[in-house]
Order: sequence, then C-alpha cells, then structure tokens
Amino acid sequence: MEADDLREKLEQNGELMIAVSEFEEPLELHLHDTEIEDETVRIQLTDGVLTFETDAIVGTWHHTHSLEDLGLED
Repeated sequence: MEADDLREKLEQNGELMIAVSEFEEPLELHLHDTEIEDETVRIQLTDGVLTFETDAIVGTWHHTHSLEDLGLED
C-alpha cells in the first residue's frame, strides 16, 4: 500500500484497521501512536514499538463500534 494513501485514510478517520501479511490478527492504527514513513509504519505500543513495511499491508478498513458491541443496546 502507498504510504500517502495510508496516511490520508488514517487522518480522515482518526483510526484505521489494517491487515498485514506478517500477522494473523488485524492491527488498529491511531493518529496518536502511528508514524507512517515512505516505506515503513511504526506503532508505539505500551510495551514496545512495532515496525513493518507498507508493502506488507494487504487491506485497510474503517473500524466502528455499535451500541450492541458495547453491550448498551436496548
């Protein structure tokens, strides 16, 4: 994935889910803890830093929550 497209999607939504070929589970990017450079993405975690190449990103989507997800539905 192109770094400019990734940055634009993250800035537009404030957060972004991504699928990375190296990992089984999707990752959640946030504006406050993610740095996107031309070829790499860095996520600052509570216990370290996760770095991977932008070329390893195979999908992106906007992550949302519902009242049901939070157990607050009527």
